[in-house]
Amino acid sequence: MIRHVRGRTRRALAAAATLAGLSMVAGGACGSGGKAAQKRHGVRLHKIARFNSPTFLAAPGDSKKLSFVTERPGKVRILNGDKKGPTFLDIRGIVGCCEVETGLFSIAFPPDYSRTQKFYVYFTNNQRNIEIDQFKRSNKDPARANRGSRRKLIEVKQTGPINHNGGTVAIAPGGLLYAATGDGGNFMNPARHAPQSKSSLLGKLIRIDPHKGKHRPYRVPRSNPYVGKKGRDEIYARGLRNPFRFSIDWDRILIGDVGENRREEVDMKPLRKARGGNFGWPIFEGTLRFRPGHPHHDKPAFQYPHTGGACSITGGVIIRDKRLRGLHGRYIYGDYCTGEIRTFRPRKGRARKDHALRVRRANGPVAFGEDGRNRVYVSELNSGQVSLIDPR
Repeated sequence: MIRHVRGRTRRALAAAATLAGLSMVAGGACGSGGKAAQKRHGVRLHKIARFNSPTFLAAPGDSKKLSFVTERPGKVRILNGDKKGPTFLDIRGIVGCCEVETGLFSIAFPPDYSRTQKFYVYFTNNQRNIEIDQFKRSNKDPARANRGSRRKLIEVKQTGPINHNGGTVAIAPGGLLYAATGDGGNFMNPARHAPQSKSSLLGKLIRIDPHKGKHRPYRVPRSNPYVGKKGRDEIYARGLRNPFRFSIDWDRILIGDVGENRREEVDMKPLRKARGGNFGWPIFEGTLRFRPGHPHHDKPAFQYPHTGGACSITGGVIIRDKRLRGLHGRYIYGDYCTGEIRTFRPRKGRARKDHALRVRRANGPVAFGEDGRNRVYVSELNSGQVSLIDPR
């Protein structure tokens, strides 16, 4: 997610972002954690390679060496171990970048990638709309995509400002595709109706089957909550503001939703219980009321205020890297404005023992991604670095 920051601190950050050629933030939390816990974890933020405005890293589940880094202008680059490799895919011609919060945001590989060779990318197109496309890799070279294999899967039209575009596409273990879209608003026009509207795909968690349907490029699972009812069939949950980063951990989803000016939040639910969910925006910002109204509100598992310079959450992943024994099973997230990286332990739908990692502050963290060995990387937009969470 990429967005303007409000208030005096936000104006200063926006000015700095303008000088850097970008006005997007994906923020986090603030404060300090217990030093004893940090020492037990014994980790460092290890710089691996520099890219052109990296926004995301992902890898097929069975990949032992190759990872794939999305660059905001529209390239996907190879990371081979700790070495930057060639361009895997170049779609700069169809990616709208780099006005405000636009660009290529993420890539996802299905569980059967080794057989089908299909993958998916999430970006804003030249019409400023959100788009998800399917591609296939080359039959002969696993480090090359077939540019001509492009199949436009879904386009979500923007109806207002283009600050809130979401940014993540993910494939669940069963093969269904999930994407989370922004509300189509911005910091100057936050009171949008789209997140609560069942007729709009903005401000929603979308779930589709990427296989070609009879009348459209995808199918809709019959178990989606509004199939056969009033509302868009593709909607799985609603009430999101700018869910720039979310992740699926086995059978649950964790959504980092960027707030307006008081709260940042993480929404956590089993996938089946997220069906028909309403995360509250724009009636609620976290657990705080933002506008009049009385929707059913699925309260966040975790939230934090805009203190200490924090402004905008970058949602992360559950750490499954066995090398990081003290952090295994914890959720890692960050703050774009402060660069602080933190973790908490998810327990029964709530966050427990949240604290900061004792590592250097990341320079504009916009994503936490995993390679095929479950190692966790941080994409640092401002510096161009992709860094690895390593044990000391």
